[in-house]
Amino acid sequence: MKAFYNLWYRHGTPPWVGPARSELVRLVESGRVPPGRSLDLGCGEGDNSIFLAQHGFDATAIDFAPAALVKARAKAEAAGVAVRFVEDDLTRMSNVAGPFDVLVDYGSFDDLSIQDRDSYMRAVVPLLRSGGLFLLWCFEWIPSRWERAAVAALPFGQMALLPGEVERRFGAEFAIERVAGESGLRGWPHGWAAYLMTRK
Repeated sequence: MKAFYNLWYRHGTPPWVGPARSELVRLVESGRVPPGRSLDLGCGEGDNSIFLAQHGFDATAIDFAPAALVKARAKAEAAGVAVRFVEDDLTRMSNVAGPFDVLVDYGSFDDLSIQDRDSYMRAVVPLLRSGGLFLLWCFEWIPSRWERAAVAALPFGQMALLPGEVERRFGAEFAIERVAGESGLRGWPHGWAAYLMTRK
């Protein structure tokens, strides 16, 4: 999977690349997510972390695709902000150390296999301080039979989280608020959600 994403970033632009995500912008500009030490999990080309750095955050960002980080560093330099971009694996996290005040994950956790989601939980959650905030954006729906077959055939993890999976996986460690989302969409993807979670 790493090689696939690295080639995609090197030779093209994945569809999720673009300006800082609207939920993050709203939460930061409203003051609900105040400046602090932030970690962007699976940062891609770094747009969210660049936005955070522009708004007073001490921003660190990780991705396992070196080609993505090359583009991210160039964007940060062009924007005139300092972001620490680090190559690392979300299931092991050997190159960054907490505690962080804010974690941001836009579409990385839901892309992992079930086993890798378990590893992510062990690697990522301890990096956030008590009282820290975790903004998690994910695709979320019950996959159809053909979608389950496609997932089994492709060299990826999963397509989406199941409804209730965020609460099941994170509920013991976090107070969870669903801050945005849509479900039952007729097109694809069929649903998504954004959660703002506070570590207990």
